[in-house]
Order: sequence, then structure tokens, then C-alpha cells
Amino acid sequence: MTTSSSGSKTSAGRFFEDYAVGDVIQHAVPRTISGGERALYHALYPARGALYSSDEFARSCGLAASPVDDLIAFHTVFGKSVPDISLNAVANLGYAQGRWLAPVYAGDTLTSQSEVIGLKQNSSGKSGVLWVRTRGHNQHGAVVLDYVRWVMVRRRAPGEAPPTVIPDLAPVVDAASLVLPEGLDFSSYDFAAAGEPHRWSDYSVGEVIDHVDRVTIEEAEHMMATRLWQNTAKLHFDATNREDGRRLIYGGHIISLARAMSFNGLANAQMIVGLNGGAHAGPCFAGDTVRAWSEVLDKAETPAPGVGALRLRLVAVKGDSPAGHLKGQDGKYLPEVLLDLDIWALAPL
Repeated sequence: MTTSSSGSKTSAGRFFEDYAVGDVIQHAVPRTISGGERALYHALYPARGALYSSDEFARSCGLAASPVDDLIAFHTVFGKSVPDISLNAVANLGYAQGRWLAPVYAGDTLTSQSEVIGLKQNSSGKSGVLWVRTRGHNQHGAVVLDYVRWVMVRRRAPGEAPPTVIPDLAPVVDAASLVLPEGLDFSSYDFAAAGEPHRWSDYSVGEVIDHVDRVTIEEAEHMMATRLWQNTAKLHFDATNREDGRRLIYGGHIISLARAMSFNGLANAQMIVGLNGGAHAGPCFAGDTVRAWSEVLDKAETPAPGVGALRLRLVAVKGDSPAGHLKGQDGKYLPEVLLDLDIWALAPL
């Protein structure tokens, strides 16, 4: 890796020309998860999922205790990869083929590793798109999370484009390949404790759910979240990194915000176990007011007692765009759309 100046011990990070397909990058620094992550996560977002709030509720569902929120695991593993993958990003573009493979509990230590699986230089010659598969491991070496993302990264200097390699990515994670936590059992599910009566069977494919509530983005909360996940991407910290002098809100902040807001209407969609796809469709800045809606895309039964899987499109928008409105007649995202996330979540039958 090229350092920022001759003889310097500091680094300006990797640029597009520093990657090659097949590179495997072990990311620093291991992180031991504690109850503090859960408390701060619940302070930053209106997260109220019962499985992630109560040891007793989790035990009634067959788990040893309450895991940390699935998105805490995602943000931690993602944040580890930022210094090596997206420090010099123009934008984080999308996700695919993601699976949560094991719950993460307080006391677990997570590490992160990425493999470069695709490269395509942009026609301007100033940047290129980088595809990586990132895996998070716990202290036992078990993979807890596996996903693909692609990001637009600046070039350090103009130069010859590398051979284009675009990975062939499945549009949907097969429901049969979803990994459910060992022992998970919703057959004695406590709907009153969870907060809503709606079962898996109450949802219909094509149904659109307006989550009603709104949250105005605060600069302080975004910066706290970005630091919490040790995300060092310059666009989120350095206001001089953009011509408009504004710090771009970390996309993971919008994901967690939308997921938390989806409690109103999807309180029983307890665990995210699959990430089929996703796009950060538009930029978000402090002062924007965000709301969310979901569309039921598919349903699947699982081998776990009383557990079904819902495939949900979770959308975050700013302003007053009505639920269900995503793209214009030209096929492009409407300007108010911030996030389009396609997930599998587990709910009681």
C-alpha cells in the first residue's frame, strides 16, 4: 500500500488501482462485543425488537440468551472493512448474497476479512467499481456473517484500466439456504410481549406497509454511530471531502433507522437472516426527515418450529413520498428514495 508521503508511517488508504481480483485482505482490529453496543444501538435508534431486548424472551424462543441485534453484527463487520475497502470511496453502491450464519452474543470477538471478486474502471478514468465478499468470524473461527458489496473507489492517479471482472451474483438468497439459529422455536411465541399480534400468515405477498413514524437525522447521532462502528470513510467525517461541504450520512445509519421504524407493522419480524440485495439510492444529510415503508415480496416456511420467513423490501425515503412509490417511469429511483433493501426476516407462524 502506498503511504501518504515518502518515509511516512501513515497511510492514505487503498485506491482503485491497488486492488486485484483474488486479493484477500484481513482487516484490523478485532472487536469484543459487549452489552454497551446494545445499549448505545438502542439509544441511537428506536429499536424495540423483543428478541434483542430481553434475555427471557429469547430463552422462551429457544435461545440461550438475547443476541445483539443482527445489524450490530453487520455494522461491526462492515466497519472493520472500511479502512481497506472504502476509505477512498465515492459511494457505497449495493449489497447481495448476504446471510447471517450464527447469532452474536455479548462477549463474542469479531474479526473481518474481504476477498476482491470484481473490478470495473469507470469511463472517466477517475474511479472504478470494486466488488468484495466480506466475512465476519467469531473467536471460535465460525463465520457469523457473509455478504457481497460493491463500492465506487477513487483512483490515485489516471492509468491503465485493469481487466473488467463483474461477478455473477444471485438476485435472491434461496430461502432453503437460510441458516436459522440452533434451537430457535416460535411455537410458544409471546405476542403480547413482542408488541403486535401479526403472524407470518397474516402477511400477503404484494402487501405494502407504511411504518408511519418519522425521524429527523441529527448530525451528532450520525457521527456517534459512525464512530461506534469504527467507520473511517472520509465522506462521513471530513466536510471538505465534498464540494458542497456537507458530510454524507453513513448508509448503515439509514439501514438501522429504517429497520427500527419498521417495528410499527413488523414488530414480529424478529431476526434478519438474509440480505438479497440493497442500494443506497440517494444521499442523506443532517436535517433530512426519514420515514420507511415495507413491501412483502415473498414468504417461505422453515424447518424450525413455528418459524416462517418473510422476504421484505425495506425502503427509506425523505419527505412526503407515499408508501409504495419507489421508481419513476424511467426506471430510476425517485429523488426522495434513500434506501432500497431486500431482506429475509423470521416471524412466528
